[in-house]
Amino acid sequence: MMAAPSRLRRGLYLVLTDPPAGYERMAEWAVAAGLPAIQFRPRRTPSTDQEALRVARSLRAITRGSQTLFLVNDRPDLAILGEADGVHAGQEDLPAGEVRRLIGNQRLLGLSTHNLGQVRAANEEPVDYIGFGPLFETNSKEHPDPVTGPDLLARAAALSRHPIVAIGGLTAERIAALPRAHYHCAAVIRAVAEAADPALAMKTLQQQLTGVG
Repeated sequence: MMAAPSRLRRGLYLVLTDPPAGYERMAEWAVAAGLPAIQFRPRRTPSTDQEALRVARSLRAITRGSQTLFLVNDRPDLAILGEADGVHAGQEDLPAGEVRRLIGNQRLLGLSTHNLGQVRAANEEPVDYIGFGPLFETNSKEHPDPVTGPDLLARAAALSRHPIVAIGGLTAERIAALPRAHYHCAAVIRAVAEAADPALAMKTLQQQLTGVG
């Protein structure tokens, strides 16, 4: 049986979807930067399931024994087979309660929320944290959810019983403008993956979010 993963620490929550530098290299940099978590978000193409499992197992090997949790988006099957620390579920994926039944109590479970009604509903779900957003416009999804705007984050924080991972179009400048009391982690994709120096971008954002450098 897996040991219970550490509680999600504050800092940069890195989402990986076909990063130009490659999954493995990004994971190595994330571990070196001491990020609290990386999330593997594979493309939804059945023909790539074997490759997704290979990547999941590779990311597990890189993060094993580090302080960086390894989570899988949407896919409890990949999380279990890849021995991930947890799963992040969306509103249109399997219900959170069913995902919890599949992954057990030793893995973390996150749930995306996009409005205050979903935040309120998540309070009754067996999840460990919620994602909230998108706070700003983003093109990371083919069919993005409606933008919440950063002002709604404060109301979500007051309502939620779970730590919040702020997400959606975040940059260093936008993160700096968000009150730290309103979120636990900040999730980014492009701000790191498309940076000239992704390793430096990870380190810089992690220091910005934690005040530790």
